[in-house]
Amino acid sequence: MSLELPVKAVVNSESIELSIDPRLTLAEFVRDRLGLTGTKLSCEMQVCGACTVLVDGQPVSACSFLAVDIDGRDVTTIEGLGTERSLHPIQQAFIDEFAMQCGFCTPGFVLMTKALLDERPDPTSDEIIEYMEGNICRCTGYRSILRAVLHASEMLGAGEGGDS
Repeated sequence: MSLELPVKAVVNSESIELSIDPRLTLAEFVRDRLGLTGTKLSCEMQVCGACTVLVDGQPVSACSFLAVDIDGRDVTTIEGLGTERSLHPIQQAFIDEFAMQCGFCTPGFVLMTKALLDERPDPTSDEIIEYMEGNICRCTGYRSILRAVLHASEMLGAGEGGDS
């Protein structure tokens, strides 16, 4: 029997109040307890970025972030952006620029893009590359991902979208 700790948080704009095993990672929690399987598990070592979610608007590697640490915080997973009927502009930009290939890394890249554009609405290509450094695409879709981020910046009204 393991000790569980009470956690109150907001996940994708919905308040939750649950008891959580303190050893559970945020990735395991959102996937297994909340059924939000858009967060991917791959390296489980904070290397690839597939598990990226936003905690209070900041990107974190959910594979190494303890779920109990979301207590009192706001969490956004890929399911929290847009809907099936109305995609978020970043999601649409990834589709428009064919930046999905196999799609496994896409949720992490989309959420990293959200954090970047919230922080810096009109990034240059070099700034995008530096910001995305912790995310890996095994299909080597980096050029289309770069175009998607620039396109999302334009769609969100930031101007010319950097030095494209």
